[in-house]
Amino acid sequence: MNDKTDLVNKGDRNKIYFLIVVIAALLGTNAYLFFKDKHESQRFVNVNTEKDRLELEVEKIEVELDKVNSINVSLNEKLISEQRLAREKIAQLKQALQKGTLTQEELTQAQNQVRELREFLQTYNEDIMKLKRENFHLKSEMDSLESDALMASQEAEALARRNEELSAKIRTGAALKASNITIKAFRVKSSGKSIEVTKASTAKKLTVNFEIVPNQLAAKDYHKIYLRIFNPSGNLIADEANMFEADGQEMQFTSATSISFNDDNTSYKMDWINPGAFVKGAYSIILYADGYTMGRATIDLR
Repeated sequence: MNDKTDLVNKGDRNKIYFLIVVIAALLGTNAYLFFKDKHESQRFVNVNTEKDRLELEVEKIEVELDKVNSINVSLNEKLISEQRLAREKIAQLKQALQKGTLTQEELTQAQNQVRELREFLQTYNEDIMKLKRENFHLKSEMDSLESDALMASQEAEALARRNEELSAKIRTGAALKASNITIKAFRVKSSGKSIEVTKASTAKKLTVNFEIVPNQLAAKDYHKIYLRIFNPSGNLIADEANMFEADGQEMQFTSATSISFNDDNTSYKMDWINPGAFVKGAYSIILYADGYTMGRATIDLR
């Protein structure tokens, strides 16, 4: 009896031990699964957090690249090519990060690409700043050259003006000047002989006699002499087709001739036959040569 009871108790104890082992195994399995799920959940959260951080970093890099375009710097071909490649990498990386999930390998690759872009951006910005400094120095040199060129141009203009003024003075100094100007009126006989008169009613022509003031600057050559005659009313007697330039303006002349000047005290004369009739009063004459006034004189006819 006792032996039978002992066998029953021993069997119950074995069942209890087995159940305890099974329960312990189940508890261990549940604990493993729990911690595993917790680890996987934490890993997923970490991956997503890193993915968001990388997306933000890429956006920052792209914004900094955009800032370069707002700088007033002309990029060379090398910098333009580098920026184009960087933007292509940014577009690819943004597309990869927009995926719903990333494997650890994809995440690591994205991290490496972002790091490379950040390193590129640092070098790129340094190149841009270097180029900006070079452009600044170049602009300073260009401004200096432009300033020097402007100064040289102004000096050249001033020199040209001085030369023109000097040339004008030389031309003025070289122009012939008349002295001892006299005017006589004559009537002309049928034989052609001229007889001096003082009355307007008998006068037919005027003769202007003059000498040239000694002038070493004047060209020893032929010089054109222009004569302008004004009647007692102050009106110029001239043909509209007779034009010349003197004293900086264009004007009409009454008569003209050429003389040979040798600076040898030669006396000259100009005859003018009045196509109309003389009237009583004072006739004024002005002589011109080399673009300037030579001298003036007046004759009074009774």
